[in-house]
Amino acid sequence: MSDRPTRPASRTRARPVAPDPVKLQAAWSPGAPDPDAWTPRPWVSIAERVAVGKDARKRAPRTSHAGFQVAADRDPVAIITAQESDRLTDLIPLRHGRMAASAFAFYRGAPAVMALDLSTTPTSGLIVQACGDAHLSNFGLFASPERTLVFDANDFDETLPAPWEWDVKRLAISVQIAARSNGFTPAECRSAVLATARGYREAQARFAGMPLLDIWYDKTDSDDLMAGAVEMAARTKGLDPKTTHALVDAVFSKARGKDQLKATGSLTGVVDGQWRILDDPPVVQHVEIPGGAQALAQTFSDFRATLAENRRELVERYRFVDFARKVVGVGSVGTRCFIVLLEGRDEKDPLILQAKEATASVLEPYAPGSRHGNHGERVVVGQRLMQATPDVFLGWTRGPGGRDFYFRQLWDMKGSIDVSALRPPGLAYYGSVCGQGLARAHARSGDAVAIAAYLGTSDIFDGAVADLSETYAVQNDRDYKAFGDAIASGRIEAAAG
Repeated sequence: MSDRPTRPASRTRARPVAPDPVKLQAAWSPGAPDPDAWTPRPWVSIAERVAVGKDARKRAPRTSHAGFQVAADRDPVAIITAQESDRLTDLIPLRHGRMAASAFAFYRGAPAVMALDLSTTPTSGLIVQACGDAHLSNFGLFASPERTLVFDANDFDETLPAPWEWDVKRLAISVQIAARSNGFTPAECRSAVLATARGYREAQARFAGMPLLDIWYDKTDSDDLMAGAVEMAARTKGLDPKTTHALVDAVFSKARGKDQLKATGSLTGVVDGQWRILDDPPVVQHVEIPGGAQALAQTFSDFRATLAENRRELVERYRFVDFARKVVGVGSVGTRCFIVLLEGRDEKDPLILQAKEATASVLEPYAPGSRHGNHGERVVVGQRLMQATPDVFLGWTRGPGGRDFYFRQLWDMKGSIDVSALRPPGLAYYGSVCGQGLARAHARSGDAVAIAAYLGTSDIFDGAVADLSETYAVQNDRDYKAFGDAIASGRIEAAAG
């Protein structure tokens, strides 16, 4: 694999000039024409952008976000099984088993169901690079290139240009469902959702007043999280700031310990005298791929070609050792995901990359569409645009059989919050932090001024989203029951894992 890589071919047309933010954001709605065809303008005044945001209230009053329409022929189980049509059949029962664990797990695994429902909701027409699956568990801790611990959205498989409201609603509803699962009272559930929406709204107002470069360099690090958690504990009856500090610090310590050496110790060992990834089926196992070693070499070469030259030079110093399939997540189960073991200076200098299959975004039937013919490129470009400190090894390729993949580090101080352990003040704080991170991601790609003008300074939008969250959580319970009934009846198969 020492040959200089060539950039992988793409199915896409020549990349168009970015669309005019005002013209695009003022007129888009589901079913509108392809925004790529619209004429760009390089600069728009603040006054015009404020006017666009306020004018959007006429098309979609802030109170209108309280509702959604259930399509007459909507079948959540059919939507889920249709999404699985091209997945690995031996892993689909495992996916169903993970989704069946709880109403929240089902919600995590069913973004395609919610994408349909979101398409029926009012939209301001203000477009951002949306995450597409911005639920609570798709935010977390990881290392920045400077080796500091940061917090941000960390899953972009469904990313696509889309209305900003869709991400906010997906996040807020996940808070409602998590709160219900944790046994919160209705008032406590609503308080957590309101804190999430308020966190987004107030952060967007802050970004609207910031220079563009300040938005681009803004991030949330471990110090920010700790200060906010301790402050929350200090003003909450029954919470001790010192205890909160210790609990949060334990989460940080665990994340810092989840690095390449930890991954190597957990996933690799000596087999027949050679350093290899250890099989642990069905979660980790060696598999054959079409084209064998030659196809793998070309795939890895194509990935390297998508990196900046300095990072490509770094990767080329590593020796390929082994690869295996690894099951990850809930909704992603059944897609083709691999881990790749590389060796640097010696066996004490490992690098484990994850190659994850990228398929069509669940938003694709309802959103303006991607400018990228390779779904791996779509994910990588979306992540680089939305995330404050993206992985230095983030790249994309087209693999054997014409399937699209993106690469990233498997573990790089990756940490997550156990949502099921959070009590009302903690979930409200965590939801607010996620809302702030989502606002930054949207401000990096969309028009913070227009969005902030649309939201205003009152809590009208917050209340509407809280109303929607209460209604949709009930719908999610119905969908979850239908899913469980389908398993019980044998319509679909589930396996523990």
